[in-house]
Amino acid sequence: MSLPRLQGRVAIVTGAARGIGKATAKKLLEEGASVVLVDILSEALSGTLVELKKYGSRASGQTVNITRREEVLRMVEDTLARFGSIDVLVNNAGIVRPAPLESVRSEDWDAVVEVNLKGTFLCVEAVAPTMKAQRRGSIVNIGSRAALGKTERAVYSATKAGLLGLTRTLALELAPYSITVNWIGPGAIATELFRTVCPDESETTKALVSAIPLKRMGRPEDVANLICFLASEEASFITGQTIYICGGLSIGAH
Repeated sequence: MSLPRLQGRVAIVTGAARGIGKATAKKLLEEGASVVLVDILSEALSGTLVELKKYGSRASGQTVNITRREEVLRMVEDTLARFGSIDVLVNNAGIVRPAPLESVRSEDWDAVVEVNLKGTFLCVEAVAPTMKAQRRGSIVNIGSRAALGKTERAVYSATKAGLLGLTRTLALELAPYSITVNWIGPGAIATELFRTVCPDESETTKALVSAIPLKRMGRPEDVANLICFLASEEASFITGQTIYICGGLSIGAH
């Protein structure tokens, strides 16, 4: 019987208290990795860690505001002290403040850019020295199909498109150290948060599903499966790539 494909690896997943981040942390644990779940939502994070208690000491959590460099550096220091390495970074943490162009407030712009762009950059900046020294690593940046354009998402789509450019540049800079960097763009994913806004049987959800070529919503596990693949040796020759996981919506109606 073969070992899990991420046996012995150490991963950090931001925004891991719920949704895609939570599903990703669970999948990485299933594949043998030790995982540090990071989120600013301490109560939700504690609940998720209780759910993952069967993985024992391989699952740990840290409450971190990724927009603050000192907290991100401490996160990395604590991870290294506990596990000795960092092999995978999943930049999943992000926020969205939907609004039509005329209603976008400067404070909303600043907040979304701070988390989605600056936060991601700070996390990569913090783990890069360790990955370079190890001469291995996988970084997965979570973008969005909204990077192609979506109404009332001017700020959000700008940050997710910005992440795409950051990903390609990082891939070039880190390739000499055998570190891969990829961007994935989820479409409509049925997370807990999505369902609170758009219940399964709502007209909004039905209209959305009808526009998806595969005629179903994505599951957090669908995204987690792709992330786990990109984090594995099986994807060691894939870097700087843009992968949409949206049921075909990126090639259908926008």
